[in-house]
Amino acid sequence: MKLTEKDVLNPLGKVKGKKIALNPLPYDFDRVSMVDNTKPGADIILKVLSGSLGNRELQWVHKPAGAPATDFQIQTAASADLAILALGDCGSCTSWVVLDAIHLEERGIPTISICSDNFAPFARELAKSHGLGDLRILEVEHPIAGLSIEEVDEKARKIIPSFLYLLQIP
Repeated sequence: MKLTEKDVLNPLGKVKGKKIALNPLPYDFDRVSMVDNTKPGADIILKVLSGSLGNRELQWVHKPAGAPATDFQIQTAASADLAILALGDCGSCTSWVVLDAIHLEERGIPTISICSDNFAPFARELAKSHGLGDLRILEVEHPIAGLSIEEVDEKARKIIPSFLYLLQIP
């Protein structure tokens, strides 16, 4: 048997010298963009979390999983006071949740990205490599795909306290 060593490329990349400031979450806010990347369960998680936001106006943005948001989708999401993005529970969808959140942060919109606990470390490393190491990432228990609506709903309800804590909502 012959073993061959190969270089493995790091998919994170480094953006030299780039440092992005995280936007503070608003003390009070009226409009929230719910950015749904159409992964199975993302809509359920966002609906459960939106139920804890009170009487705020919700703006839904739907985009394909594993692909970047279009300029129009980013612009639409950026018209709110805050954006919640879901769901990062695989490599490509996690990448685009994080990169879409970074684009919104660059436009001055504070974000919270929802990723499964298996992919949250990757999400944090990716955000760090793009100059935003303190990007807000809220973890939901993996897996989400393949679960029933009731099972996803139950996992989403478990993160409501952390979600409200981030937003400083009693």
